[in-house]
Amino acid sequence: MQPIMTKTLVLAVGDVSSADESAGAHAMRYLKDHYDLPDTAYLDAGTPSVTLAAEIAAADILIVFNTAQLDADPGTIRIFEDDDVDLADLIEVDRLDNKLPTHCALISIQPGQTGSGGSLSETVRRSLPKAAGNAATLIQRWRRSESVFSTGLHSLPNSV
Repeated sequence: MQPIMTKTLVLAVGDVSSADESAGAHAMRYLKDHYDLPDTAYLDAGTPSVTLAAEIAAADILIVFNTAQLDADPGTIRIFEDDDVDLADLIEVDRLDNKLPTHCALISIQPGQTGSGGSLSETVRRSLPKAAGNAATLIQRWRRSESVFSTGLHSLPNSV
């Protein structure tokens, strides 16, 4: 039986002209360049707006890369999944017509250098493979769970 492919949307949020604040776009590009994830759309959203509502509503899986003040060392990654992700922070959720992705993750990277101009710091650049790897792992895990449920199986065997 062919596994059901889910539509995955990977968004990068942040200002690409601002040093480490462009880490989301760089992490998304790393994911796209280093992982084979069929049926995945990639979108550099910059500063998000209501124009993303249709894309988000069409997705079964949503991964958002951004930078955030995590009160941690530069390059630190935090992952927020499903119920811990507040899409209202990204867009006007009422425009989604109650159609939200089944799974959502926000992968945030602590910036070091902020402000306009400059390039990605080496510390944050070294975090990109881990951020992308975390996203790929989540996507693959969620796709497996959707595939298992679509075949009528509701639990995994104890051994593989």
